[in-house]
Amino acid sequence: MYGITAAGYRVAEVADARPLRFPGFDRLIVDRVQLQALTREHRYTGWRTALASVKGIYLITDTRDGRQYVGKADGAETILQRWSEYATTGHGGNVELRGLDPATLRYSILRVFDPATPTRVIDEAESHFKQALDTRKHGLNRN
Repeated sequence: MYGITAAGYRVAEVADARPLRFPGFDRLIVDRVQLQALTREHRYTGWRTALASVKGIYLITDTRDGRQYVGKADGAETILQRWSEYATTGHGGNVELRGLDPATLRYSILRVFDPATPTRVIDEAESHFKQALDTRKHGLNRN
């Protein structure tokens, strides 16, 4: 019975279910499609484990015009939790990202911190990267 039903379906893709090796924090660059996949697909379990173990500073780049947004995961929030918001909403609640096409955004990590790092230290690092990359004046950061 099931074979007859299944025979009527077209095979759209044969996906590789093997786990993908985490490239490391300093080599991680993903687009929106891959960001969504890493938050839910089994093959990205190792990636989720790594991203859930750290706080940090990340960069979002609009690939259409090169404008950048520097963000952070601090307090009780890990990079995985923060990026899961972007995977779901496309903007993570950030005003300047709301009007952008999420499909044109690329995500990378600038610096990671141990979960025990004080929020003040992470805030200082975020400010440094906003200044160094000039994202307040020429990018997508308002503050």
